Amino acid sequence: MKISTKGRYALRLMLDLAQYGTDEFVALKDIAERQSISKKYLEQIVPLLNKSGLLRTNRGYQGGYKLARMPKDYTVGEVLRITEGSLAPVACLETEENYCERKGECITLALWQGLNKAVNEYLDSITLQDLLNNYGKIGQDEYYI
Repeated sequence: MKISTKGRYALRLMLDLAQYGTDEFVALKDIAERQSISKKYLEQIVPLLNKSGLLRTNRGYQGGYKLARMPKDYTVGEVLRITEGSLAPVACLETEENYCERKGECITLALWQGLNKAVNEYLDSITLQDLLNNYGKIGQDEYYI
């Protein structure tokens, strides 16, 4: 599994809003500038997050974006699944039901199921607030997986 630029940038956008958009709407150009991401690229990501109910929007002079919930109420897994789709390591696990004709005889299925469970549980255990709380601790003899 490899997280695309879209997924990484969506996470950065959400974290920027968590940091700077607590009370007011934040202009996309400001996020783009702080994050060194093209505004045009962010304009492609915002509709996905907005449609999923993760953002609140406001048009006009004081327009922009802000989080619809508190940073502690968003998981990294939630954000990545919206932008990446399934985080499953193999195609047969991308849907709730495994439709693979070989599932009854697949020797590696348990391996892929375990990896899928570990990845999803890990990403769902980390919130935007957790990432903000750990910001600045990077490189201080603490290791995060």
